[in-house]
Amino acid sequence: MPVILDTKTVAKPWGVDALPAPFKGQGGGERIGEIWFEPPSLLSQLLVKYIFTSQALSVQVHPSDAQTLADGKGCQGKEECWLILEAEPNAKLGIGFTEDLSPDAMRDAAIDGSIERLLAWHPVQAGDFVYIPANTVHAIGAGIALIEVQQNSDITYRLYDYARPRDLHLESGISVALGRPHDALLRSRVPEAGHQLLVDGPLFRLDRLDGEPGIDLHTCYTGPLLVIPYEGLARVAGDIVVAGQCALAQSLSSVVFTDNSKVLIAQTT
Repeated sequence: MPVILDTKTVAKPWGVDALPAPFKGQGGGERIGEIWFEPPSLLSQLLVKYIFTSQALSVQVHPSDAQTLADGKGCQGKEECWLILEAEPNAKLGIGFTEDLSPDAMRDAAIDGSIERLLAWHPVQAGDFVYIPANTVHAIGAGIALIEVQQNSDITYRLYDYARPRDLHLESGISVALGRPHDALLRSRVPEAGHQLLVDGPLFRLDRLDGEPGIDLHTCYTGPLLVIPYEGLARVAGDIVVAGQCALAQSLSSVVFTDNSKVLIAQTT
């Protein structure tokens, strides 16, 4: 079984013409918005990707596991989280609404485009972290590079898309969207150094490390996990894994974390 996961480069209308390091030179002349790591069978419920934006993404929402099951689309919805790697001045994330909004008001705002202005737009910089529960209306603004860890689902309901020639999913989106503010406890700053628990369930766990983990972390991570360096490198079963790669480790004890590296580790719960 490969240690380092294969990648998939995805062109998007809101992507970038030139990818930053460590992906510089990739893309084949297309406007690249995402780089996915193909999920391994042992952790097929998790998807890791990089996202690069030159324009704002659509205003969108994702259903929960229960909603996809009830709708006959399988049993996995989509919850996700973002670690901001780079952000241009004035870069923002739209997450939830500034005040409570009824489904009818949300529908009207999506139709006339005012839904963008009703979102709560949060300025961001490198090191910011956000968790997005299912049913949260959100949009990623322009000028951002981030790592996303999510449930492995492609169910996205676009509510508004800046007149781009793509399908919208108004009724499906309104049926699952929560018209309320995002919980401030789900937004944080990741410290420059040290271990930081970023997500502790219920669907997956995510930690940021910048050196060898403490002994207590070995009791939290049992079985296979994903290793995602975003600065420096790590070693998995003897293989070097560098920034811009994602690897499958059979256990935390098979990973060597080097000094001055920043690494995410993730596992389903």
